[in-house]
Amino acid sequence: MNTKTIIYPGSFDPPTNGHLDLIVRASKIFDKVIVLVVQNINKKPFFSIDERVEMLKLIIKNRKLKNVFVDQYRGLLVDYLKEKKINLILRGLRAVSDFDYEFQMVLTNRKMYPKTEIIYLMPDYKWVYLSSSLVKEIVMYKGDVSKFVPKEVLKFIKNKY
Repeated sequence: MNTKTIIYPGSFDPPTNGHLDLIVRASKIFDKVIVLVVQNINKKPFFSIDERVEMLKLIIKNRKLKNVFVDQYRGLLVDYLKEKKINLILRGLRAVSDFDYEFQMVLTNRKMYPKTEIIYLMPDYKWVYLSSSLVKEIVMYKGDVSKFVPKEVLKFIKNKY
């Protein structure tokens, strides 16, 4: 059997219920899902990469997602793909604005690594509006984010603030 591995890259700062929705759904479609925490040099991180990895590992462990793994990478996604000999990338699409950004990314990644294939999933309608940026803004104003993030993430937020 030909195993299909997909990489789900993102900053996951912090992981949201929208991210979790895509991870769970991808775990049912693909043989192996690697949730890849990457450094986004355009954003000031709320949590360190190690904290984000720890949160995601707890989320995955607590949901017994045996074919989902967490890794981290500081560099270009295409270099990680080449290194691991993987060509599938999972991305979430929430709105038309996401499509504009994703369109640029897919063309650029394919130019650098022609074997790249992107699979897009839309989150469940309950999470289509949700972003990590929105969660961070609510936290900064001491709002309740319990409806937007997995319970494991709430503990990290409470410890930080």
